[in-house]
Order: sequence, then C-alpha cells, then structure tokens
Amino acid sequence: MKSSDSAETSHAIGGLLLLLRPKQWTKNLLLFAALLFSYEKISLYTVGETILGFLLFSLVAGCVYILNDTADRERDRSHPVKRNRPIASGRVSPAQALGFGGLLLAVSLTAAFLLNPLFGGLCVIYFGLNVAYSFKLKHVVILDVMTVAAGFVLRAIAGGVLIKVPFTPWFLLCTLLLSLFLAIGKRRHELVLLQNDTGSHRKVLDSYSIVLLDQMNTIVTTAAIISYSLFTFTADRSIHLMWTIPLVIYGMFRYLYLIHMKNKGGSPDKVLFEDKPILITVLLYLISVVCIFTFLE
Repeated sequence: MKSSDSAETSHAIGGLLLLLRPKQWTKNLLLFAALLFSYEKISLYTVGETILGFLLFSLVAGCVYILNDTADRERDRSHPVKRNRPIASGRVSPAQALGFGGLLLAVSLTAAFLLNPLFGGLCVIYFGLNVAYSFKLKHVVILDVMTVAAGFVLRAIAGGVLIKVPFTPWFLLCTLLLSLFLAIGKRRHELVLLQNDTGSHRKVLDSYSIVLLDQMNTIVTTAAIISYSLFTFTADRSIHLMWTIPLVIYGMFRYLYLIHMKNKGGSPDKVLFEDKPILITVLLYLISVVCIFTFLE
C-alpha cells in the first residue's frame, strides 16, 4: 500500500514538473543576449545575476503554461500531441495545477523583486500579457502572433535590466521580427496539422490561410535581415559584427526550408536541438560574436 502511495505521489509530482515545460525554457536563454552583446561586462556577478534571472523568469513562464494548459484542457484533448499534456490527459487535476502554480508564482515574483525591482516588474508585465493572451488575445487574428513576439522582446529587455545595460532600438526590432518569424511559422504548422479540423482546437486558425501566413513570413523575413544588417552597422559595437550577417540569413532560410519542405516549425525549441544545420549555425554565431568582441573590437 505504501509503495502504491509513493508511486502515485511521484507520478503526481512528475506531472506538476512537466506542467512547467522545462524543454521550452530555451526561449528564456534570450535573457543572456544582453551579456553576449555587452561582452566587457561579463563577470562572475553578472553571469550569476543572469542565471538567477533566467531561472526566475522560467518559473514565471512555467506558471503561464500552467494557466494556459488549465484553460485549454478541452481543446488540447482534440490535439494529436497536446492531448498528452498532464492536465489534458488527466494526470494532474486543474485544482492541483492552479494551487501549485499560484504558490510558485508568489515565490518567483517575490524573489524577482528582491533580485531587481525593475526585473520583477517586467516579470509581472510578462505574466499579465500572457494571461491576456491565454483568455483573449490568442483568439484575435494577428494580435495573437504579435503578443507572442512581445513576450520575447520583454525577455531581451529583462536581460539588459539585470546587468544594467541599455539596448539599441535596432536590437529590440530584430528580436521582435525574429519572434514574429517563429510565431508565424508555428501558426502555419498548426494550420497544416489541423487543416481538416482547425476550429475545434484553435479558433483563430479559421482566420488564417497558408497563403496569408506565407506572405506575412516573407515580409517579416525580409525586414528581419535588413534590420539585423543595420544593427551590425549602426550599433555602438564592432563593425565586424557584419560578418555574422550570412549566418543569420542562412539560419532563417534553413528554418523556412524546414517549414515549407519538412512541415516543421510547430516547436521552434525542438527544431533548434533536432536540426543539426540550425544548431551548428547558432553555435557558429555565438562563437563568432565572442571572437569579434574579444579580438576585433
């Protein structure tokens, strides 16, 4: 009997941890962008601050996932992949999920404000924006993908706040456009996956078409490449950042190839780790930026 109770408890705890979607925490690595582009500020203190901020932001994001999965549990049950999530599958009850999420949110936000009041405020804004997304904005065509992109911009700003460095408008614009690129690709993947029954899962998909999403991504891809190019030339950093432009172009083209030819793009974080060319491109980009700031600045 005791063994059975222990197994059930372990099963429930595992389900609660899965609700936080740790595999998607890679999105929050964007907080380290400020550190990457402010290479001279790297120290044990700033690295420690950023790592702690990354963990706290990830926990706040995890609370958003809990709320979203609770609200979407009925729709998720009709999705071929999302039906396996803890709440949709019945592994965790909505009451258990909300109780755990509420406690975790209170602890995480308190720690965030103690770390840096402005960072704590950004965490609150991020959470509020995503609550609005979960209950309203994700059902509004165009605003749904723009809200997702705004979340990435908040991540970038939060990283700068932690180490007290300003961001250029060009960098924030690049972040916004790249985020839109990924969000539009995800919508396209969902539309293809659920094209025979779109309305039963995500109502906003009825307002999109593959042609429209392809046109939007063409605009965003062009704007992102131009904006990044201007960022490398106008940012108050080394002009040698221009040598990273081909890597950015290749990475975006490779992702478009995966979307259009391989029907991927539903989970950008999964694509990052499973597609070797993109993973290698990201690693080469990071190495290039570090080398440029170290040896060519």
